[in-house]
Amino acid sequence: MREHSVDTRTADGPARQAHVVVIGGGIAGLAAAHRLLSGGRRVTVLEASDRVGGKLLPGEIAGVRVDFGAESMLARRPEAVALAREVGLDERLQPPATSTASIWTRGALRPMPKGHVMGVPGTAAALSGVLSDEGLARIERDADLPRTEVGDDMAVGEYVAARLGREVVDRLVEPLLGGVYAGDAYRISMRSAVPQLFQAAQTHDSITEAVREIQAKAAGGQTGPVFMGIEGGVGSLPLAVAESVRARGGEIVTGAPVTELRREAPAGWRIVTGDRVLHADAVVVAVPAPVAAALLRAEAPEAAVELDGIEYASMALITLAYRRAEAGLPEGSGFLVPPVDGRTIKASTFASQKWGWIADEDPDTLVLRTSVGRYGETEILQRDDAHLVDVSRHDLKAATGLDATPLESRVTRWTDGLPQYPVGHHARVARIREHVAKLSGLAVCGAQYDGVGIPACIASAYAAVDQLDGDLSGLEELTANPVQSLHGGAGE
Repeated sequence: MREHSVDTRTADGPARQAHVVVIGGGIAGLAAAHRLLSGGRRVTVLEASDRVGGKLLPGEIAGVRVDFGAESMLARRPEAVALAREVGLDERLQPPATSTASIWTRGALRPMPKGHVMGVPGTAAALSGVLSDEGLARIERDADLPRTEVGDDMAVGEYVAARLGREVVDRLVEPLLGGVYAGDAYRISMRSAVPQLFQAAQTHDSITEAVREIQAKAAGGQTGPVFMGIEGGVGSLPLAVAESVRARGGEIVTGAPVTELRREAPAGWRIVTGDRVLHADAVVVAVPAPVAAALLRAEAPEAAVELDGIEYASMALITLAYRRAEAGLPEGSGFLVPPVDGRTIKASTFASQKWGWIADEDPDTLVLRTSVGRYGETEILQRDDAHLVDVSRHDLKAATGLDATPLESRVTRWTDGLPQYPVGHHARVARIREHVAKLSGLAVCGAQYDGVGIPACIASAYAAVDQLDGDLSGLEELTANPVQSLHGGAGE
């Protein structure tokens, strides 16, 4: 094996930069590397696959640039938009061309209700047409019910069903949460997935009243769009971050799965990838939970056990391109599908209508995509690509009338792509971080901790870097002043 190390001290010269290895080249790992370089550290990123970006994947269909992974980022959290600007994408940031969406339920496309928090309404009127008369009447009972105690955590679906009835969960909360987590609303943690609702449930007797208050506060501080895209696709963000990392002296190695992570005496870490051995002062583990568990099993076995307990959902995206003259669509950005309606697809995005840059790139081509797969659904994802295209076209025809033959299609499978946040997830994450914090120079980040969205992943990366900062600062001070550090003070 080739030994590769960074000497952090010299006998008669200034200390060298502390060396940090980031394991994982998704957006979290790249954001961590970018932040570490800003702090004056030396960085090596090791990515197991042949590309960086993780679930952010740019590509083309019928000559039009599109995303084959995540396609937008929450703009009301600052991290993702700020990072995009830092790496030179400011002029390419674009909000959706339309924010109008629908829900395909009860045999028709119906306008997506307004005035809700992740599907939880402020008034029954917001769900007229989506719910039955009985379901609407059930919502009105919320004001007369005693407060529902949520304790340390509670499933979103369980809480909302107790307050407003199952119809609200099944026809609105479920498809909205499913669009984010591909999960089951009756399992998903309210504290982790919808924290503002969890906080409100602790202080309000009526959840509809709480939702109206949340909406009023959001409207009062609301500036700019809720979501943001990037011309050319959100998948261009990790590529731009990687370019910035390299330009600032960072090393990014793809095709480099890490097979061993061990502590070294008296300090530091030994990382093995292929026939290469690296020695580093600190490590950021920015990989999915199963991979992180395998890496940490030797040095942080308790954290590894907790990581083993994190489950994932798989999904597939079916991207379709049509001649615009042959493919008419309803207005809006697309639609969601409640699982209770028994359809195969769970959502469709009219990409050429949602993103102006796609329409501008080729006005004669219409691009849209569907998604299939939820937590616990494995049979549909075992079918071949042609079948997934066929069932998508079948559901699209039933929902919109679209019956044209695609110019081109592409199926992108994200096996174990979305970590699940069941009740108690926050406590599991706290235990993982507690175990990891016992080891100097080690931190973790990624979608399995504090949120699956792009800004949340970036925030987790920054938190990991901040955690390491004290360890690295102490090391750099020691190597800069070895005599003083050994003897307790310059005057002794």
